[in-house]
Amino acid sequence: LFLATLTYDTLRFEYEDFPETKEPVWILGRKYSVFTEKEEILLDVTSRLWFTYRKNFPAIGGTGPTSDTGWGCMLRCGQMIFAQALVCRHLGRDWRWIKGKRQMDNYFSVLNAFIDKKDSYYSIHQIAQMGVGEGKSIGQWYGPNTVAQVLKKLATFDTWSSLAVHIAMDNTVVMEEIRRLCQSNFLCAGAAACPAVESNVLYNGYPEEAGVRDRLSLWKPLVLLIPLRLGLTEINEAYIETLKHCFMMPQSLGVIGGKPNSAHYFIGYVGEELIYLDPHTTQPAVESNDSSCLPDESFHCQHPPCRMSIAELDPSIAVGFFCNTEEDFNDWCQQIKKLSLVRGALPMFELVERQPSHFSNPNVLNLTPDSSDADRLERFFDSEDEDFEILSL
Repeated sequence: LFLATLTYDTLRFEYEDFPETKEPVWILGRKYSVFTEKEEILLDVTSRLWFTYRKNFPAIGGTGPTSDTGWGCMLRCGQMIFAQALVCRHLGRDWRWIKGKRQMDNYFSVLNAFIDKKDSYYSIHQIAQMGVGEGKSIGQWYGPNTVAQVLKKLATFDTWSSLAVHIAMDNTVVMEEIRRLCQSNFLCAGAAACPAVESNVLYNGYPEEAGVRDRLSLWKPLVLLIPLRLGLTEINEAYIETLKHCFMMPQSLGVIGGKPNSAHYFIGYVGEELIYLDPHTTQPAVESNDSSCLPDESFHCQHPPCRMSIAELDPSIAVGFFCNTEEDFNDWCQQIKKLSLVRGALPMFELVERQPSHFSNPNVLNLTPDSSDADRLERFFDSEDEDFEILSL
């Protein structure tokens, strides 16, 4: 195992810089020029949270694996796309990480949610153990749909972020369904109806004011994950332009997927190449003793990001979007509708106002946060994990 990991990592010690091209570089809804904004591009990429294989972390489940090398790449990609949602939620899309600069407390709260220990909301431990309920044994490889489903379940415990996580099934996004989910958090008729809360009280380990603010809000911030299959064994080129447009949207969280034998977190594109963060590097686990003094440099990719041809993308992916407000969601819907009119761009999914009659489950709108639609997921994506093979070790 060690030799296989060493061989894979050492082959990738040199990283190509961005090509000198007039084509714009798109990173999660931001447009850049290679000629005039190269430093800004690299800073944006470096500021994304980068989760890789780790070793020597506490055993999963007490007696399980102490490293996820060889099996955890899609779990790490799931962490990265969800971490971007938390960054947008608590720090904003324009936030930047600068080496050596003291970061705000919210940054460390976000990072601590992913640290490799059993009580972090979105740790490898939590994802692997929650996956057992989805039929995945600890140490088994996940596909993009499975990790999305697990993250949705884990998010219900993250009361600090208070996210509404929706996984769009059947290649269909139902606007009514999402609005009902995001507006269900309005628990009080008005501020006068809510009991007074002392400002110095911690809310599930985080500042209480965040929880109170969200309970008074008419809209719960939305994380929208859309599992898709864009071809049989390779991506249908008719979807490529549509996929590119997803990276142009300000609500973009990127894409999780990959190519045969490995999973990646795609954050943008330039020309006909996708830009991605690669989890296939094994680093020592980081211990978290003091949440405000966490050594964080290994959680940021400080070299030019990897690139690959869009044509090499495996057709099984999950696309992510974050809508902090109802206005963000309405704007996203308008962009998707306009995208359907773009010549040469085949829609990857359907956007509808109400639940189509052909949906197999008539009670889809009545799902509670603790309900599992794993059975429905398996019916439509029952072969997803066969398309992503574990690294040969």
